[in-house]
Order: sequence, then C-alpha cells, then structure tokens
Amino acid sequence: MPVEITWWGHATCTVEDSGTRVLTDPLFARRLAHLRRRRGELPGEQAARADAALVSHLHADHLHVPSLARLPEGTAVVLPQGARAAVPGLRRLAHLRFTEVVPGDEVRVGEVTVRVVTARHDGRRLPVGPHRSPALGFVVEGAARTYFAGDTGLFDEMAEAVGAVDVALLPVGGWGPFLGHGHLDAARAAEALARIAPRSAVPVHFGTYWPIGMDAVRPHEFHAPGHEFVRQAALRAPEVAVHLLAQGESVWPEVAR
Repeated sequence: MPVEITWWGHATCTVEDSGTRVLTDPLFARRLAHLRRRRGELPGEQAARADAALVSHLHADHLHVPSLARLPEGTAVVLPQGARAAVPGLRRLAHLRFTEVVPGDEVRVGEVTVRVVTARHDGRRLPVGPHRSPALGFVVEGAARTYFAGDTGLFDEMAEAVGAVDVALLPVGGWGPFLGHGHLDAARAAEALARIAPRSAVPVHFGTYWPIGMDAVRPHEFHAPGHEFVRQAALRAPEVAVHLLAQGESVWPEVAR
C-alpha cells in the first residue's frame, strides 16, 4: 500500500500510511499574531481529517489551539509532556484524546506506531520561564517509516535518535528574516539529510507565513529555502529523492520493500 504525504504549508502535513491518517503540527490560520499566510490556499476540511495529530512543541505556530479545535471528535493528539499545564486553552478541547509524551515513548494509532524522538529546540510556549516541555520529533511507522522533525537544530546524535527511515519531513526555513538557535536552514537540513540517509525527503516549514509589513526585508528567506534545499541536498545527499511540493500537493514516495 503506497504512503501518501500531503504538505498543507508551514509544518503541517498529512501522512497517510496503512489506512491511518496522521497530521503534523496543524496550523489552519490566515493570520497568527504578526504572521499572515502569504502562499497557498487555506486548507479545507479534508486537511483536518485525521486519526491522530502530532504536536512537536508548544510554540503557537506548531501548537495552535483554534486549529486543533477543528479536528473531529475522538482524534488522538500526541503532544509534549506538560503541554496541557502550559497551554490552558487545551482544556477546552474536550472532544480530543490527549496523550503527553517524551522521547523514547511509543503510541499506537490505528495501523501505525508513532515513535517519539529527540529534537533540539526551545520547547517552551514563551521564550521565558523554565524548560518543562521538550521539543519532539516523531517517526510514524507503518508500511513506511516517516520522520517528522518538527523544529530542530543539528545535533551529534541525530542519526542514532531518528534511526532508519524511508521519508524525512525536514524544516528548511522559518517565518521571518532570521532563523534563531535550534532551527535548520536549507544547508543544515541538507546536512541532516546526509546523516539520516532516508530514501526520500520533503522540505517543510518555509514559504507560507511571513511577518506583516516585512515583505522587503530579506525576502529571499521566504522565497528561496525550498529550492536551495533541493540544490544543497543534491550536493550532500545525492542518493536521496527530494520532493519539493507546493502547499496542498501530495507525493507517494518510494519506500523499502
């Protein structure tokens, strides 16, 4: 059975594997604070259909309470330990089934297993206060092994933490003119690709949201990361098939048999 990956924009993807639909970091907003969606239609109701949603960390562009509210009743939501204490708005979403996790945990959803892995990123809701919730990555294991990195920087144990995978969904940009600590740009994402060595990759987390009024400030950071990742990946990991999608497009990557 083929595995289908759909990129809805930013870090939001649907991984459909073995008849199970897994949604990553759902963000279905035209505007989020100072950010406006600048590319791709706002995802429709089909994007919110999922058996499970994976939340990589507590930043509002990854844990977006109004977007989670759109998920159907009974949807499983896998999110970092401490999330419900840190984000009170989650308590209103009584129609969802929450499971808080840390690296090393595994959660069964339908016909797939979600393995929780380490990410190197500030996992707090706000950039102040104690670090109580980890940033996470996830590996969805069914007919394929699909790695969703969330937000992360490079780290020495990355390949060991992720393990063998068929598909990697890697962040290659951001939503502003500069990337802070704990992120991958196109070059660092290509280095991560070389370390992880999947069969296929899909770049995400670029070219969707941009700060209002900053169109002229380093616009290449909005427009270029996807194509630059393709170029860098061809140099550093030429054996990996890279699928550069537009928002709303899908791909059926090759997986090991």
